[in-house]
Amino acid sequence: MIKLFSRTLLSMMVCTLVMGAAVADEPAHFDPKGKMPSKFTKDFQAQQREILPLSDKTDFDEQSRGFIAAPEYTQIMADAGNVAWDMGKYEFLLDGQDLDSIHPSLQRQAILNMNYGLYEVLPGKIYQVRGFDLANISFIKGDTGWIVFDPLTSTETARAALALANEKLGKRPVVAVVYSHTHADHFGGVHGVVDLADVKSGKVPVIAPEGFMEHAISENVYAGNAMARRLFYQYGVLTPASPYGHVDQAIGKNVSAGTLGLIAPTRSVSKPIEEITIDGVRMIFQNTPGTEAPAEMNTYFPDYKAFWAAENITGTIHNIYTLRGAPVRDALAWSKYINEALYEFGQDAQVMFASHTWPRFGNARIQEVMRGQRDLYANMNNQILHLANNGVTVNQIQNVYSPPKSLQQQWYARSYHGSVEHNSRAVINRYLGYWDANPTTLIPLSPEDSAPLYVEMMGGAEKILARGQELYDQGKYRHAQEILNKLVYAEPDNQAAKDLLADCFEQFGYQQESSSVRNSFLAAALELRSGIPAGIAPKSLTPDVIQAMSMSLFLDYLGILVDSPKADGFNFKINIVLPDSNEAHLLEMSNATLTNIEGRTAKDADLTLTIGKIPLMQVMMGSAKLADLIESGAVKTEGDLGVLGQLKASMGRFDPLFEIMPGTKKN
Repeated sequence: MIKLFSRTLLSMMVCTLVMGAAVADEPAHFDPKGKMPSKFTKDFQAQQREILPLSDKTDFDEQSRGFIAAPEYTQIMADAGNVAWDMGKYEFLLDGQDLDSIHPSLQRQAILNMNYGLYEVLPGKIYQVRGFDLANISFIKGDTGWIVFDPLTSTETARAALALANEKLGKRPVVAVVYSHTHADHFGGVHGVVDLADVKSGKVPVIAPEGFMEHAISENVYAGNAMARRLFYQYGVLTPASPYGHVDQAIGKNVSAGTLGLIAPTRSVSKPIEEITIDGVRMIFQNTPGTEAPAEMNTYFPDYKAFWAAENITGTIHNIYTLRGAPVRDALAWSKYINEALYEFGQDAQVMFASHTWPRFGNARIQEVMRGQRDLYANMNNQILHLANNGVTVNQIQNVYSPPKSLQQQWYARSYHGSVEHNSRAVINRYLGYWDANPTTLIPLSPEDSAPLYVEMMGGAEKILARGQELYDQGKYRHAQEILNKLVYAEPDNQAAKDLLADCFEQFGYQQESSSVRNSFLAAALELRSGIPAGIAPKSLTPDVIQAMSMSLFLDYLGILVDSPKADGFNFKINIVLPDSNEAHLLEMSNATLTNIEGRTAKDADLTLTIGKIPLMQVMMGSAKLADLIESGAVKTEGDLGVLGQLKASMGRFDPLFEIMPGTKKN
C-alpha cells in the first residue's frame, strides 16, 4: 500500500527537484531547424540591435576574468550511463553570427553563459567552476581544505568540478559544505563532494539557512506533478538545442541529468546576521527568507572583502513568479534584503560572486549592480501597486508597466530569467489575487466551454483560420494567437489550426528576451505540431532524499494523493508510532479528506502501526512492502488492517503527461 504511494511520490518529486532533467524520444515530425524567422521577426531583432547598448563589454570582461583552465571534455556522463551534461551542443552560439531566431539581448546572455571551466575569483582564496550545471560551484580555500558552496544538481557534475579544482589547484579535502538555498541545483550534487559518513560523524558540517529541509521538500512536492509538467515549458527540456530551440536558461546554460542527492544540514543559520568560522575562514551569513527562495542566505567574507550573493543578485532580474509554478515572491522584501546587504557589506566589498552567472569586481561596480537590482525590484513593487491603485488590473498590467528607462539600458537589470510581463502580473497577484474585479471573470467558463461560443460568433473555423493567417502574414502574432487559441480549444483535432497557432508561437518566441518565455512558446509550438513527445523518463529518486523527508511531510503528501470522490464514505483513524525517533502521528480520514497531526494518538483509533526508522525508510523508498514487514514482525499492528485497504482505495494517480495545449495528448 505505502509502496504504491512511495512510487507516486518519487515520480512527482524527482521531476520538480531535478528541475527538468529528463530524456525524450524525438517527435516524429519535429524539424530540429525550426521555421525560419519571418520578415517581421528579423525587423524586430534588427531594431533591438539598434537600441540595445551592445557596445558595453563590461560583462564579458568580468565573465572571462580569472580563467584558469577548461577540461578537454564537453560531456559528463552519469553513473547510470546517460549523458548528464553536454556543453558542446551549444557551441553554435560561438560562431560569431547574429541569429535572427534569438533576441539579440538573449543571444548575448547565452554567449556569456558559455563560460566553462575553473575560474579564480579572489587570488589564492576563492574559486568557481562554471558551466558544469545550471549553477556555479564555489570553492573557498581554508587552512586545510575546501569549503564548498552550492554543490550543483548532480553527483556526477559536482564530482567532476571538484576533480578539476583539485587537479589545477592541488588536492585538498572538503571540510564543509554550504547550501545557499532550497532549490535542487544548489544541493543535489552534494554526494559528489563529500561522504555521508563524514557528515554523520561531524567531520564535515553542512550549513544551510533555517527552514531549509521543510522548504526543500514541501516547495517541490505538493503540486509536484503539475510543476514537473509545466517545467517542460519554462525550461524547454524537451526542446533541442539549436538557434531555433533551446539556447540558454538565463542563469546558466541548462540543468544536468545526473544523480540527485541530498544530505540534511547539520547546522542551521537562524539569526538575521550570524558569523561562523570554519577552517580559519570567517563567514558572516545574512538570512534572506522569501526572496528567490523561501529559505536563502547571502554570505560575506570580511577578511577577503568578498560578498556571496547566492541567487539574490545575478546577471539577470529574476522571477517574482516562476512559470513552473511556485508561491509568488515578495519583490519589496527582495529589494530590502539587497539594500541591507549594500549597506552592511557592499560599502567594503571588492568582489561579488554568486551561484549563477559571473562575478563583479571593484567596489564601485558592486555598488552599481546592487543598487540597480535593488531599485528594479522595488520599482516593480511600488510602481505596479501605484498603477493598481489607479485601476490597472492583473489582466492589463503586463501591457502598461515598464521599468524606468535608466535601468532598461543596464544589462544587470534585464529580464532574462523573469520577464517584465509575467513579473508585473505576479506583483498584483501577490497583493490582490488573480481576480480583476470584473464579475464576468470571477467564475469564468473553462476554455473548452467558452471557445465554441467564440468560434460560432466569429463565423466558424474557416473564417478564423483565414483571419489568423492574415494576422500572421502581417506579423501580428499576439492577435493571431488570441483567435486561433479559441479555435484550437473548440476543435482540438483541427491540425491546421494547431499548426498555424504553433507558427505564431514560434515567431513570438524568437522575439523574446526572457529564456523562460521563449522556451514556453517554443515548447508549446513543438507539442501543437507533433503531440507531447514520448519517452519522458524521470530519474529514480535517491534514498538519501527520501531519508531526509519528515514523516509529517510524507503524510501531508498522502493527503494530496487522496481522490475525494473515491474516499467518500470512508471514516477511520490510524495511529503511527515511531519508537526510534519518539514520534507519533495520528492519520484521520473524514469527510473524504485525509489529515494528520504530529504528537497525538487516538484511543479510539481503528489501527495502530508501530514501525522503526529502518523499515519506515524501506517502505517509503519502495524497497519493502508493508504487508511483508507486518508478517515478519518488523512492523507491529493493533486493530483493523482493513482500513489500509480503504486508504489504498482512496488514492488517485497523477498523469505526468497531462495536456497543456488541447489536442496534443498521444493515445
